[in-house]
Amino acid sequence: MLLQGALLLLLALPSHGEDNMQDPPLPKGACAGWMAGIPGHPGHNGTPGRDGRDGTPGEKGEKGDPGLVGPKGDTGETGITGIEGPRGFPGTPGRKGEPGESAYVYRSAFSVGLERQVTVPNVPIRFTKIFYNQQNHYDGTTGKFLCNIPGLYYFSYHITVYLKDVKVSLYKNDKALLFTHDQFQDKNVDQASGSVLLYLEKGDQVWLQVYEGENHNGVYADNVNDSTFTGFLLYHNIVE
Repeated sequence: MLLQGALLLLLALPSHGEDNMQDPPLPKGACAGWMAGIPGHPGHNGTPGRDGRDGTPGEKGEKGDPGLVGPKGDTGETGITGIEGPRGFPGTPGRKGEPGESAYVYRSAFSVGLERQVTVPNVPIRFTKIFYNQQNHYDGTTGKFLCNIPGLYYFSYHITVYLKDVKVSLYKNDKALLFTHDQFQDKNVDQASGSVLLYLEKGDQVWLQVYEGENHNGVYADNVNDSTFTGFLLYHNIVE
């Protein structure tokens, strides 16, 4: 076996005359008499490789331009009331107000009664029994109340009726404003009354008077029966 291997080695060695004519070496693993073949077709694409690892964060960029203003949001809920703040400095005084009403109390009132049974129709009834007339605005000699303080007044009268029918009216400045009629019943004493609110100017006069003659003049008074006339100021009207 050794001899046979040595012979094969000698045959494989090239001669000196063939050194310059030596063929290029065969590719590794190629057999004797190898020839280059036709290029093959391109192979199919391989499957995508796996994602690489995340890179390191880059440097912070420059601040961008401001964006557009967004729409106005909904109104939020009312917050909790805060604690009371410190007291401020006094403000400047306001303008002077309008003059108010005077503290003076205006008074005008009277209450009178009939002392005599005798009255005359169609003229003021003279009530001469004075219950109250401190301001002397009622004149017992004429039977008239004279307004000294303009304002709203209340007047009332209470008449005892006896022996005849009664027709009594309340006058203001020669004009009858209120009428009262009572028909007398035999052997009896009747009562007639009336009341009214009147606005009076200074100088106005108010009184009671029997109208339609003597047959309706049953106004009566004695020591147990009264006929009265009363009036007083409710509120005055300020005159500048």
